[in-house]
Amino acid sequence: MKHQTNHPSSSNASRCRHFTVNGRQCRLPVLDTRAGLCFRHASPPPAQSDSEDLSAELLPQLSEFESAADVKRFLARLLVLVTKGRVTPRRASVLAYITNQLLHSHSAFCRENREQDDQPQQIVIDLPRPKRDDPLPNELPDRPGQPS
Repeated sequence: MKHQTNHPSSSNASRCRHFTVNGRQCRLPVLDTRAGLCFRHASPPPAQSDSEDLSAELLPQLSEFESAADVKRFLARLLVLVTKGRVTPRRASVLAYITNQLLHSHSAFCRENREQDDQPQQIVIDLPRPKRDDPLPNELPDRPGQPS
């Protein structure tokens, strides 16, 4: 029969003292000996703010999205901010959805304007009418001087 001791083993002493919700201890080595925590748990990650004003980075020259090129430039800038960690993926997906809606409404607006500018097309067929009063060639009376 084995006796369990309450003395921490040498491997447990060098492990991070953070415990998960399930009660498991973090397996990473201790970084800060005062706190007994690893690099991951020693300092909490900076919280990303969804309310940070990013209009200067996203819209430097754009005041209105008037073309697909404007939307493309906006999405390229948004991608850069997401990869730098300045915009949360959730906020980026909301902004991308809004630009998608803008793009669809822009194309619908252009289609409506084109339809208003274009008058209904008139199809004109200008072919000569057949002469129905003329007899058929085989019904022509014999003319003098023509072979029969």
